[in-house]
Amino acid sequence: MSPSRRNRTGMVVLAGALAAVLPLSACGGVGAARGASAGGGSALTTMGFGFPDEIATTRVDAFKKAHPGVRLTVNQGQFDEQAFLSAVASGNPPDVVYLDRQLIGTYAARGAIQPLDDCVAEEGIPMSDFYPAAQEQVKLNGKWYGVPEFYTSIILLVNDKAAKDAGVDPASIDTSDWGALAALAKKMNKVSGGRIERFGFYPKLPEFLPLWAKANGADLLSEDGKTSRLDDPKVAEALDYANGLLDDQGGWTKLKAFTDTFDYFGEKNPIAEDQIGMMLTEQFLVTSLASTSPDAKITVLPFKDRQGNPVTMVGGNAWVVPKGAKHPDVACQWIKTMTSAGTWIAAAKARAAKRAQEGKPYPGTFTANAKADQAIFSQIVKPSGHKPYDDATKTILSVQDKGFVVPQSAAAAEFRTAWIDAATRVMQGRQDAKAALSQAQQEAAKALQAAAG
Repeated sequence: MSPSRRNRTGMVVLAGALAAVLPLSACGGVGAARGASAGGGSALTTMGFGFPDEIATTRVDAFKKAHPGVRLTVNQGQFDEQAFLSAVASGNPPDVVYLDRQLIGTYAARGAIQPLDDCVAEEGIPMSDFYPAAQEQVKLNGKWYGVPEFYTSIILLVNDKAAKDAGVDPASIDTSDWGALAALAKKMNKVSGGRIERFGFYPKLPEFLPLWAKANGADLLSEDGKTSRLDDPKVAEALDYANGLLDDQGGWTKLKAFTDTFDYFGEKNPIAEDQIGMMLTEQFLVTSLASTSPDAKITVLPFKDRQGNPVTMVGGNAWVVPKGAKHPDVACQWIKTMTSAGTWIAAAKARAAKRAQEGKPYPGTFTANAKADQAIFSQIVKPSGHKPYDDATKTILSVQDKGFVVPQSAAAAEFRTAWIDAATRVMQGRQDAKAALSQAQQEAAKALQAAAG
């Protein structure tokens, strides 16, 4: 599977681990008035963040320059749910945490993270600068619980060689025609001796089930985040179709064994190695390919619903402040710096300069801050001479305002586990779509009811 697929071990135990965390009584939560100023030897400890590139280091350097008196400790590595919850329960959490926005509702409802309303007001964080879909993901019951970072959109990435082998112009591929899409997937697929050599179309189940459902006219959860709609027949139809794509091309078991060998972010990525015909993927894979495979022959297209309208599912991480953080004031200042338009623009300039020096295209840095993006794509991103990537940037930008999210809820993590597990059971052949989603509906309804109580 793609590295975007979350390790769900923490989600399975999340409800039990959170039982030890008491809800907050404060209304506003984190604010500069709640602790000492950033000067005078204050400290800040982070979790879930690292220094993989100049996008990170440029922004961290901006914070250090603005707050030279802060003793900064960056605990590099991926966010670890169990370690995080244990730290909160023990009363010794990090000051600021970088995590998936999909988890915020559950953590907020159980009191593991603090409201940021005071932080937003006192530091003057302009939340209106952020894309509406990203804003939705960091709010619960009218309160801010996080500030969003990147803005991840889902697009269709086509390997031009595979399309041409199938006798199709890559630019003509239309995901709104499910019958034609399934037929094309079979044509692109290559199997030899019972082994997959090229997977025609990777629909990215289970994690993209909400996108397939949306394309079929259904939402997994009500807009207010309180009512599960996993038993909607349109959701079952979408899951049955997407899983059928897998079955027609060799089945999930063979696909998983195949994709587990992929080096998505290296020079021998599945496009360069002709291992994928086309796939639904986050746009950051395209920006990675620009570095590892600048001469790749690719076409990036919008994913369309069955009525022919572009649609994308939005995701990304956010900064939150845990319950019991010892330096919430400094955490607030960190959050403001890391997500501000000015800091993002500086980071984008650093990335553009590096790519120019390497002679590689720079498709852009896609942030959750719409004000930053406006500057990045009007002032910094320039035609590179690599047409596939220049066109990709245009496509990605064109779908950003078509984005939707699974509504935030007080049982966000539990709800996600229910539908992920349902789709997985179908892919493994253990249940059909209707039965799996019926079971998931019961699990989700129970979790939502418990959270509401």
